[in-house]
Amino acid sequence: MKEFDQQTLWSTMEDNPTQSPLADRMRPRTLKEFVGQEQLVGEGRLLRRAIMADKLQSSIFWGPPGSGKTSLAHIVAGMTGSEFVKLNAVTSGVADVRKVLKTADERRIRQGKATYLLLDECHRWSKAQSDSILPAIESGLIRFIGSTTENPMASMTPAIVSRCRVFAFQPLSVDDILAAVKHALEDKERGYGRYKVDCPDEALRYIARMSNGDVRTALSALELAFLTTKEDKQGVKRITLEVAQESVQKPILKLDESLYYDMLSAFIKSMRGSDVDAALLWFSRLMYAGVDPRLLVRRIIVHASEDVGLAEPVAMLQAHAAANALETVGMPEARIPIAQAIIAICMAEKSNSVVTALGEAEADAQSGEFTAVPVYLRDQNFVPPNEKNWDYKYPHEFPDHFVKQTYMPKGYENRVYYRPSDQGSEAKLKARLERRFGKDKKQ
Repeated sequence: MKEFDQQTLWSTMEDNPTQSPLADRMRPRTLKEFVGQEQLVGEGRLLRRAIMADKLQSSIFWGPPGSGKTSLAHIVAGMTGSEFVKLNAVTSGVADVRKVLKTADERRIRQGKATYLLLDECHRWSKAQSDSILPAIESGLIRFIGSTTENPMASMTPAIVSRCRVFAFQPLSVDDILAAVKHALEDKERGYGRYKVDCPDEALRYIARMSNGDVRTALSALELAFLTTKEDKQGVKRITLEVAQESVQKPILKLDESLYYDMLSAFIKSMRGSDVDAALLWFSRLMYAGVDPRLLVRRIIVHASEDVGLAEPVAMLQAHAAANALETVGMPEARIPIAQAIIAICMAEKSNSVVTALGEAEADAQSGEFTAVPVYLRDQNFVPPNEKNWDYKYPHEFPDHFVKQTYMPKGYENRVYYRPSDQGSEAKLKARLERRFGKDKKQ
């Protein structure tokens, strides 16, 4: 029955190939037609073997839009002897799940058939919805396939994730998308193979390159180019590079929470690694995705101290100057002084001595082993007359405005937190410490 419905569908589309979007019509029906994701469905791979043997267990397909998650689920539906039910997490509720489970239970008892449940946008399910399906997954009543663009480890309930195998889909390569677009031009049944279309390789490659790893975007661009191009006197639709460029929408960077933190991490690590070009690219991508520039400037300020610090103190001034420019000048002009701060910090000598010193001092402070403040360091206004101690040495009364004395509480006299590096300005600080404390002050 399933094969008849599918065949009827394709026959109808053949009579009128424009009644549904090209991307939907060209959805692969078999693993042979499936493009990309060789790391998952290549010959001998686990997922391919499971699909071929109809033994795919509950899974989560996680990856960017247009990478083939739903298409692969439909291939599973076409190849399996089990029943296949599809829900969307946005529009379905607990009642819909219970209905599916009841039917699945009856089907298993009467026909001995398993049921696959494909849930699109599965990260949108609430905890109550997720909990309603857990027993069915555990008992094998249904084989769950969730499809999501967001990291399931962060966006889904752990109970569901722990019961599923997560398969990570990657953005399709330009060559993968190029193959899909060419197939659409050649396919006489669902694509434009019945028409005379002249589309040079440069136009196709432009579409593939600008689709940003999303085959759906590429096919939509090809469809727009085809539908808006008139036939010439020879009856040929000529899709030139100019037409392709007009048909492709400016790439949109789809930024979910997981990608945001990944890109922010890459931005920070690029600055720490002194790679100016990489830092500017990640900054530009984050800005292009619509990230609030104030968030990035805050990270730049922190980085100026955490990873540059006293090796080049001017880095902090550059970072604050960028923050001030953002507040006083605003965007888009402020992106220039922000870029200047990024470049300055990338080029600066690096040292993490500040954050290391602070971390060690905080650890001691939080240990709970508190000792009294030495009497001569206390505020003498609050010390009883009989306990006053005038042993405090005022540094400005000594040469170089420095005098050795113990400022540490009892038990911490030999503790050292700040260890200056040999980088940039910090090398001078190291020499100054050695001059003042000699070998008594451990470095």
